[in-house]
Amino acid sequence: MDYFVSSLELDVQRDFMKKVHNITVGKKFYVHSFGCQQNVADGEKIKGQLSLMGYEETSEIKDADIIFFNTCAVRENAEARVFGNVGELKHLKKNNPELIIGLCGCMTQQEHISQKIKKSYPYVDIVIGTHLLHKIPEFVFGILSNRKRIFSCEDSFGVIAEGLPIKREGNLKAWIPIMYGCNNFCSYCIVPYVRGRERSRKSEDILLEVREVIAQGFKEITLLGQNVNSYGKGIENEIDFATLLRRINDIPGDFRVRFMTSHPKDATKELIDAICDCDKVCKHLHLPVQCGNDRVLKKMNRHYNAKKYLDIVEYAKEKIPDISLTSDIIVGFPTETHDEFLDTVELIKKVKYDLLYTFVYSKREGTVAAKMEDPISTKEKGLWLRELLAVQEEITLERMNLLVGKTLRVLVDSHGKTQGYLSGRSDTNIIVEFIGDPSLIGEFVDVKITTPCNWAVIGEKI
Repeated sequence: MDYFVSSLELDVQRDFMKKVHNITVGKKFYVHSFGCQQNVADGEKIKGQLSLMGYEETSEIKDADIIFFNTCAVRENAEARVFGNVGELKHLKKNNPELIIGLCGCMTQQEHISQKIKKSYPYVDIVIGTHLLHKIPEFVFGILSNRKRIFSCEDSFGVIAEGLPIKREGNLKAWIPIMYGCNNFCSYCIVPYVRGRERSRKSEDILLEVREVIAQGFKEITLLGQNVNSYGKGIENEIDFATLLRRINDIPGDFRVRFMTSHPKDATKELIDAICDCDKVCKHLHLPVQCGNDRVLKKMNRHYNAKKYLDIVEYAKEKIPDISLTSDIIVGFPTETHDEFLDTVELIKKVKYDLLYTFVYSKREGTVAAKMEDPISTKEKGLWLRELLAVQEEITLERMNLLVGKTLRVLVDSHGKTQGYLSGRSDTNIIVEFIGDPSLIGEFVDVKITTPCNWAVIGEKI
């Protein structure tokens, strides 16, 4: 467990926080996280550190004295968005030479990206990877002291820094990482290279954080990890993920628990049993299949086949008849044929997902798949994607129709799309809208479903 940042090092960073605090009176920060919920959680730690350094948050980027973009590298369009946003900062730096601009996260952990920023974006002051967020106070102090640019994106196994300050978004839903990194090395995925190897937090630290957010009034907790099913591996005498769910479920309070992401190769019957038995754990399983063809799954290095995947799905349906299933699909993986793609279509017909997150394959430099032959055009892959979405749209509407007449417990989190309506999500992660008083936002409400839509359901408050 030598990947835990020492208390001595964290004390050093707290000293830097105090030094920065002495010179940042009235200064403001702006932080934006691109990509996944793990990045959102990291962004909350960046905000927490900046707040303790004396900065105040602003929602207006033009008013900021320090800007951090927490970047994503999962798909090419995510990187393009970041570069576009960074390019727009040039005029802000010109108008305010004292402005500090920082980039961090998965995208900057890649050597070719950090070098591009160094050469082409000279107005960016701080560029760090995914493993050094706890050292932001030191880096900010360095810039304030001598204005010398800081680049620190060394390849690393990865670390865990406990006890960092967190400035959470809102007061309803809390994101809690339970592990970091990935050991799976799917051939299309850059995550193991930028997030490091799998490393789990101690269960006692996770349970303490859960109790803290419950005491603060949060109603929904989402446990995060690149593969939550691997939780606890590599730590002597540590519990597994199914046991962690049961222990969180035993904590008193009116709250519910979600988790993501769950790798099919490690999705066990014990996990399904825990979801079934725990009343606070949502009856929703996001289980990314990526493809329904065995040859392509092997090329993806996914370590399961379609039958194994369907077996765990069938077990889940038997144990939890009302379970909601969602998944990720990659269309047009290198060497995939249309006939092989049709195996994916057949799989989604068998599973009957409530919702799919679908993507055309995106080449990631540094991955095994990036070197594979890829003869199918982007246009052709787009046609495949439309073919799949048409099938899933019918399945989603069928699934939504089954909810009519049922009563769902909804955590109301916002105003609905139609004036006078409120919106929230059910235990099974279905969007539900109903007419209600805005005072209900932040509360659990029972709603009887009356009308299905292709994106949500409409109901009446009980």
